[in-house]
Amino acid sequence: MKTAIITGASKGIGKAIAYKFAQNNYNLGLIARSETLLNEIKEDLKKSYGIEVLIYIVDVSDYKKAEEVVDDFYKRFSRIDVLVNNAGITDDKFLVRISESDWDNIISVNLKSVFNYCKFVSKYMIKQRSGVIVNISSISGIVGNAGQTSYASTKSAIIGFTKSLAKELGSRNVRVNAIAPGFILTDMTEKLSEEIKNSYLDRISLKRFGTPEEIANVVYFLCSDDASYITGQVLVVDGGMI
Repeated sequence: MKTAIITGASKGIGKAIAYKFAQNNYNLGLIARSETLLNEIKEDLKKSYGIEVLIYIVDVSDYKKAEEVVDDFYKRFSRIDVLVNNAGITDDKFLVRISESDWDNIISVNLKSVFNYCKFVSKYMIKQRSGVIVNISSISGIVGNAGQTSYASTKSAIIGFTKSLAKELGSRNVRVNAIAPGFILTDMTEKLSEEIKNSYLDRISLKRFGTPEEIANVVYFLCSDDASYITGQVLVVDGGMI
């Protein structure tokens, strides 16, 4: 059986990704901060699909914990086929209102986590000469968004990181891609006012918001053999928003 590690797996896009890979017979390592939510997902996935699920309740920005998680997962399954870096937060504020701690926090969670898990997973993927990494960016990292200088900075950096790492790992048969979702119906977007939601809806060609499952489908495609000649790319999944 193949294996996948997914960060930010307790809800929203990360949860949908976990279910997509479980449905396709992957053993999973799920990472998030909520032990309650991860345990519920673990039990449901094991019961529904008969797979093995390891859960890790850690801060994804913690460098040493990332190494421990990846090493533990590899010792259990002896391979890592897929890494999905999905963990992320937003803290929308105009630049003049962003504190130093606000900035440092979002950089740590959204960007350092990608560095952490890519670094330690890459070691094993290089060794086995196979593997796929998918990093979740955002259309904000491509076109920017008022009130999101910190968030957009991390998502833009993920794109540069992805393209560079793809060039480093390609000769070892390891592919690295990114997905830039548009407006997806998650807990993060549900916090927005109806006025803001409607303003986004007006800009979307398909005239509806996306679902976590639609992002999960694209993640799975990029990790499948159907995408075996795709690396270093950023796939925008936004219903025609940009």
